[in-house]
Amino acid sequence: MASPPEALAHAQLEWDTPLYRMAVAQFDQAVPVAGIAEDTAERLRYPERSTIVSIPVRMDSGRRVVFPGYRVQHSSITGPTKGGIRYDADVTLGECAALAMWMTWKCSLLRLPYGGAKGGVRCDPHGMSPGELERLTRRFTSELLPIIGPQEDIAAPDMATNEQTMAWMMDTYSMQRGYAVPEIVTGKPISIGGSVFRHEATGAGVVMVVSRACDRLGWALAEQRCVVQGFGNVGGIASLELHARGASVTAVSDVSGGRHSPDGLDVPSLFEYAREHGSLENCDAGERISNDELLELECDILVLAAREDQINAENAPHIQARMIVEGANGPTSLEADAVLWERGIPVLPDILTNAGGVTVSYFEWVQDLGRLFWTRDEIRAKLEAKLSDAFDRVWDLAEERNVTLRMGALVAGIREVSEALEARGIFP
Repeated sequence: MASPPEALAHAQLEWDTPLYRMAVAQFDQAVPVAGIAEDTAERLRYPERSTIVSIPVRMDSGRRVVFPGYRVQHSSITGPTKGGIRYDADVTLGECAALAMWMTWKCSLLRLPYGGAKGGVRCDPHGMSPGELERLTRRFTSELLPIIGPQEDIAAPDMATNEQTMAWMMDTYSMQRGYAVPEIVTGKPISIGGSVFRHEATGAGVVMVVSRACDRLGWALAEQRCVVQGFGNVGGIASLELHARGASVTAVSDVSGGRHSPDGLDVPSLFEYAREHGSLENCDAGERISNDELLELECDILVLAAREDQINAENAPHIQARMIVEGANGPTSLEADAVLWERGIPVLPDILTNAGGVTVSYFEWVQDLGRLFWTRDEIRAKLEAKLSDAFDRVWDLAEERNVTLRMGALVAGIREVSEALEARGIFP
């Protein structure tokens, strides 16, 4: 039988992807600054549970296809686990493990009673019909029934999933229980217990954090030139919020490429165009640029709202933004972090900056449990208060220890979880 260190080393191979290695490396860098015990750190370095399922789906052609599905639950120390479900051709167990770990730090940083989770199905959702996606979702939910529940693990939308996906998950779970259980998922339609402002929460939260950072730096947000990579649920909403606050959005991009105008783009018109046509591909606003060119445009604020690993060692020296804002998870590599720190460019880290979504998901869960719902203004005010409190703690810790904002956010989150683990102990 393998000794415990050997067993863990073998288990780590199951999660071994660049993204998971990056998440663990960030954690290992933060542990000495956080000052937590090594045995506590060892427990938090690995997920509590990793599940792989096979999902047989009857396609419209009549053929059956089996898709691999994953759910990783990183920590249940402070409460049920919480995290999105993504459909993507590149989903892996390691990717889910990394995102689950970051979700743990995010929830603890915001002082939400959750641990982190993440799940997904490896598939091409854009090549599947609505009926195929429904059958995929319902079978995936059925396979996860032993490990999910309102007090165990709560799902939410993520890449290529949405309100409808959550409605199918909620219905499938409820049918097995014999009564409606809206609190099993968040990000679902309002008609079945969803929350107002949930759809906009992540993008709006990004701009709330940006605004707080500008206040600390002595910048007027309305005077800033902004570039936004990603024009979906996060980047599109963030662009609208920046535009509404008077900032000039000079470039945006989606999977089809980018549009750039030094004098500022008409963001509301672009948003409507993207919603109607599905992308910015044939839009004639501004000049066309590539995503790589967009990242290196001269600007004050660069919002990364696409996906992982966008700024790396190669392009970090060429970034011309005065501040980087992480609306996506893991868009900046460790090597790029070091370059940006050396150049004096602050990075608002993902576990703080994009926490608006999980925070309003928490509000939705609380509303479902109590069957009592709040107004949009109430939720927006509660979100801003949560993000402002977390931002101030991160900023002050980073200044006190002379570390990056990412390090400050990680240390703050890790300390919250480690204190809970030490208080509870390990059973038996």
